[in-house]
Amino acid sequence: MALLLGVDTGGTYTDAVLIRDDKTVEASAKALTTRQDLALGISEAIRAVLQHSGAAPQEVSMAALSTTLATNALVEGQGGRVALIYIGFKHSDLDRNGLSEALKGDPALILGGGHDYAGAEVGALDVAALQRFLQTEASGVTGFAVAGLFATRNPAHELDTARIIAEHTGAPVTCSHQLSAKLNGPKRALTAVLNARLIGMIDKLIGRMQDTLQDLGIAAPMMVVRGDGALMSVKQARDRPIETILSGPAASIVGARWLTGVDDALVSDIGGTTTDVAALSGGKPTIDLAGARVGGFRTMVEAVAMRTTGLGGDSQVHVYAAGLANGLVLGPRRVLPVSLIAVDAAEVVHAALDQQLNAPLPGDYDGRFVRALKGVEPNGLTEREQRLLQRIGDQVHPFADVLRNRVEQGALSRLLDRGLVQVAGITPSDASHVLGRLHCWDREAAEKAFTLFARQRIGSGDVLAADAQGLAQMIVDQLTEQTALTLLETAIEEDAEDFGLPAAQLARHVLMQRGLAGHRGLLALDAALNIDVVGLGASAPAYYPAVGGRLHCRMILPQHAGVANAIGAVVGRIAMQRSGTVSSPAEGRFRVFLDSGPEDFDDSDSALEMLEKLLSEQARDAAGQAGAEDIHIKVERDIRTAQIESRQVFVEAVLTVEASGRPRVALG
Repeated sequence: MALLLGVDTGGTYTDAVLIRDDKTVEASAKALTTRQDLALGISEAIRAVLQHSGAAPQEVSMAALSTTLATNALVEGQGGRVALIYIGFKHSDLDRNGLSEALKGDPALILGGGHDYAGAEVGALDVAALQRFLQTEASGVTGFAVAGLFATRNPAHELDTARIIAEHTGAPVTCSHQLSAKLNGPKRALTAVLNARLIGMIDKLIGRMQDTLQDLGIAAPMMVVRGDGALMSVKQARDRPIETILSGPAASIVGARWLTGVDDALVSDIGGTTTDVAALSGGKPTIDLAGARVGGFRTMVEAVAMRTTGLGGDSQVHVYAAGLANGLVLGPRRVLPVSLIAVDAAEVVHAALDQQLNAPLPGDYDGRFVRALKGVEPNGLTEREQRLLQRIGDQVHPFADVLRNRVEQGALSRLLDRGLVQVAGITPSDASHVLGRLHCWDREAAEKAFTLFARQRIGSGDVLAADAQGLAQMIVDQLTEQTALTLLETAIEEDAEDFGLPAAQLARHVLMQRGLAGHRGLLALDAALNIDVVGLGASAPAYYPAVGGRLHCRMILPQHAGVANAIGAVVGRIAMQRSGTVSSPAEGRFRVFLDSGPEDFDDSDSALEMLEKLLSEQARDAAGQAGAEDIHIKVERDIRTAQIESRQVFVEAVLTVEASGRPRVALG
């Protein structure tokens, strides 16, 4: 019988699970994700699950990895330093689709060249300008993104640019046409930028997973989960890390279906950094054909249609004030719980908290700590950022000990975005410790930090909360409220009825909120979620019963809900898609767009037949390289015609070929 190992690396925990013959969960285990060296957490989780099951490493027939690190990085605005080469576009195009925001000040070159809609060159590639740019801007860049005008019609300039960059720098290059066959250059450029930003992170994760398997004596083939829940090979994941965004959430959907057998439900997975909500319909997750939206960016990567919000057990807690109205809001950034950092640096943390508690007035930085993360190259830093990073060194510090002025707050934020430092503060996980619901870390440190936070003054002049217990309950209640709103927004968007207003507005509408509260006056108002919710995540049992009560729906909390991502990683199938286009630039001429350039045919049937054969070969090869067997081919043709003078005229056709099969499991 095959023994399958699933591993999920999240922002807080790394989970491991062993499944026997794809039917029975043999054992599961958790370990803290070790950002400074991911192999430590992965190794601890795998060792624990092998020990709990009694299985030998040689019995493992396949290993599969899912991760939320890519999703978390985009939500939190983190990742490596990138450079964009934008061929044939205008400077104003940088403002489209959030491209400037995604660059976050990283270098971009508007380069002469590009092609037209028919694939013809509109200008020569400006190689000299590219070479000058590489001489001045390549230092510290961890990945390049290349996007050319109509590159999906003719990728020649993208390919030439990528070759020149590789020759001069040796850094990884992402070409936009390799990520999507669709038009919309700025959106493809955005996707390429995000892919380039994630390359270093995902490459390091996969490498450390492979090292761990080798060290433990596990020689089984390794797979990686894509954002649509399908599996791909390690090489494919390293080349196209953007496809791993929503990998962990997609795996959780597959795992939820496997654990519960439900056909129709909302699946809500709470982690340390994000909450991910998706709909199961007819036993299958909906795929977002418009492209996955993560961290405010709409990519061109097809993935599970999922609402990902920066809300989790380790979400940062903020106080907001609007006149006399005050309250709390959680996220979107993740911070290290105070109760956890106190385990690693008890003396420093408790000494600082005691000193702050004895101060006559609250301080701006009370209960907050910072430490540097090892293993990340500090490239492209300003002089102020370098000084601050050196001051932090390799120790845990209270904020007040490292920030000399408010200007340095911006420098610290940029170090945080680059993944060079880690910040600790109070979180919902700390609240659970204070309330006695969680007993993993240092409860005393959490109580001290909560006492400090509670004594902040709000708009009315009163303190935020009477004591640590009161503040902890406020935070848990806020997590319940924000989770309920996320579920409501998803349900409104998935509902067949169009309610005429944005989902976020409807979820917060006074009539919706009064209906959930069961208002009874001259009006009787009732509202409820009319679908089951499957709650996943290690902390789901602590938080989600209250969410079900708030929304008046059935909350399903399956056994092994805390490792659903790891389960989904090994019960999925391999599926590879390839797409292509046939256009008609003139009557009687039908053009197929290939990597080698456009190719014309005299009739549409010949063009479609040639493209279908080529795409089928590419998809089958990709599925085979990913480790699939018993491969099946599915072809979809979207042929668009126009009525001209009483006859149908071919305009364009988009072909999509999917090759799918089950993973080839190595039997010991």
